[in-house]
Amino acid sequence: MREVKETAAWRQNGFLALLALLLALLWLGWAGYRLLSEKELFYLWHLIPALLASGLLAAGLFTVQPNEAVALVFLGRYVGSVREEGFHFTNPLAQRKRVSLRVHNFTSDKLKVNDAHGNPIEIAAVVVWRVVDTAKALFQVENYQSFVAIQSEAAIRALASRYPYDAEGRSLRGNPEEIAEELKAEVQERLKVAGVEVLEARLTHLAYAPEIAQAMLRRQQALAVVAARRLIVEAAVGMVKEALQGLEAQGIALDEERRAAMVNNLMVALVAEAQAHPVMNVGTLYT
Repeated sequence: MREVKETAAWRQNGFLALLALLLALLWLGWAGYRLLSEKELFYLWHLIPALLASGLLAAGLFTVQPNEAVALVFLGRYVGSVREEGFHFTNPLAQRKRVSLRVHNFTSDKLKVNDAHGNPIEIAAVVVWRVVDTAKALFQVENYQSFVAIQSEAAIRALASRYPYDAEGRSLRGNPEEIAEELKAEVQERLKVAGVEVLEARLTHLAYAPEIAQAMLRRQQALAVVAARRLIVEAAVGMVKEALQGLEAQGIALDEERRAAMVNNLMVALVAEAQAHPVMNVGTLYT
């Protein structure tokens, strides 16, 4: 496939061409009036070129709106694009194709894919894009808007299959900013052939598939409970250690049995979910 790149097309000020068109119309009116009134073939030689000039000048006039471009094709060959907004005149025989340079949003449907661990998940994303090369957008892909949609969904599926939904390392749920940057880069790589620039790509929906959602929710809850318990135990151990060191600093010496009993009581009081109830010991550990 031959690569086509955008170039600037030949154009002239449209108002100058409009003035020339008005002169051609006056010439056409004069020649027509003289031909009808005097019935002389001499005026026919004025009428034909005046009519031809008026038609060509009128056909070559066109406008370009802000953030729009017009690509010109003459006899099957791309001859350039006009990006400057305003009133222009160009080759009247060239075919004109308008391309919007405005920013577009593409929001994908919810796609059901398997993550890196094989878990079925639902994922969707929004891609913000615009055309930066009108020649590539028109002549290197069949339909650049449809191409953007299909390639964006393909990039989303590929990205979702490379990372787990949730994990201790890098994951779709745990690293949203990094995932967004990688998704943008992958979509851009796929769309550069169409002359499209990706401004932003970000996940808009991420969830486990309905058939495993409840099971994975219980798994997440269990992991959260284990993590919380681990934190509580680590903090309790530190508090007990500080308590024993504080007693020793005050000159209160405990034998191994009393130390073990104190550690046991403190750990139960600090770690237990239920509120601790003090028990008055009227005896001794040695009786």
